[in-house]
Amino acid sequence: MNRGKVKFFNGEKGFGFIKDESSEQEYFVHVTGLVDEIKENDEVTFELKEGRKGLNAVNVKRA
Repeated sequence: MNRGKVKFFNGEKGFGFIKDESSEQEYFVHVTGLVDEIKENDEVTFELKEGRKGLNAVNVKRA
């Protein structure tokens, strides 16, 4: 399980980005990968899954 912070999330369009706290990498997150509702600056835990354009954050939960 990775930990990070929501850098950006657009609830109307259903996507955003999460910044991993250890690697500083940013990962795309889609609303279908959420367990909890999230908003910018929320601390979250997540898993990574290969998507069409690289790794995506999935199973995203507020920490």
